[in-house]
Amino acid sequence: MIQKKLFGHTRDGRAVYAFTLTDGAAHATVLDYGGIVQSLVVPDRNGRPTDVVLGYPDVEGYEKNGGYLGALIGRFGNRIGKGKLVIDGKEYALHLNDRGNHLHGGKEGFNVKTWAAETAGDTLRLSILSPDGEENYPGNLSVTVEYTFKNRTLKIAYRAVTDRRTAVNLTNHAYFNLGGEGKGDILGHVLTIGSDCIVPTNDTMIPEGGFRAVKDTPFDFNEPKPIGRDIGQKDIDLRQGNGYDHCYVLRNKCGTYAEYASAECPETGIRMTCGTDMPAVQLYTGNGLNQQGKSGYYGKRCGFCLETQAIPNNVNVPEYAARGSSVLSPGEIYSFVATYRFDTV
Repeated sequence: MIQKKLFGHTRDGRAVYAFTLTDGAAHATVLDYGGIVQSLVVPDRNGRPTDVVLGYPDVEGYEKNGGYLGALIGRFGNRIGKGKLVIDGKEYALHLNDRGNHLHGGKEGFNVKTWAAETAGDTLRLSILSPDGEENYPGNLSVTVEYTFKNRTLKIAYRAVTDRRTAVNLTNHAYFNLGGEGKGDILGHVLTIGSDCIVPTNDTMIPEGGFRAVKDTPFDFNEPKPIGRDIGQKDIDLRQGNGYDHCYVLRNKCGTYAEYASAECPETGIRMTCGTDMPAVQLYTGNGLNQQGKSGYYGKRCGFCLETQAIPNNVNVPEYAARGSSVLSPGEIYSFVATYRFDTV
């Protein structure tokens, strides 16, 4: 069941609608502004409803305070080094909005767009046309994103086609706190990620080549451990990210679905299990959070993200593109899913 209601208006007068997908005692609310997952309420081990997604109570919050909270990211999630995109020998200079690099689609990415919305049964379908030249990307890119929430599983299915060769790397930037949004930091959450390596970065967080094995490093989450256990270690990659802000290469091949991570909060007993057919995921531990949210102040590390994607900067690093290229050609279909399943322990 999906309910639609007016959420508010943007500064320029656009109406923003909230769509609530209900699954028994759980429900998820998605906005047509930015494809934002505005709330996700699930019962804790005692049956208490708990909103596990950080966000804002009104449209003004999303427009003013940023942070990409809950937003759909595109055309290109994560970073492209120096904003350099070369397609068929032609270089496209993308907007530089992060330490001389291109981040999350540029100046006005998909996170600030109003998407066309329609519902069909238990599915919310958002769509948008990104015109040729928007943010200096080539090609008219037609994007559809479908949200379902069944069996306490939020599924986000991404699809895109283009009329010219271009680059696309879609993701969602939900910040999770399984203790409840606004209830403190997530350092005690127990996290597992099935991955053998991360991609190291330079001092502006751009992966430029190579892989780093996680074994015997602070980045190893193959066995469950609290997020905060190793986050303060003296490690060059941790220092550059001010904590975890790193891309994990997954074991599944690009296009093959697998569950790759789980996280649980000892206090509430809420567990989240994540799956995808994308080749990588960015773990971000909210190192830069500093804003007022739905129920209070969100400080440093009050939420964490697991952003499924292709490896960042793969358009400039062939060995990363070999794990899953973000270059899309006419006639091809970009199609991936991400799932977040909730239960209690």
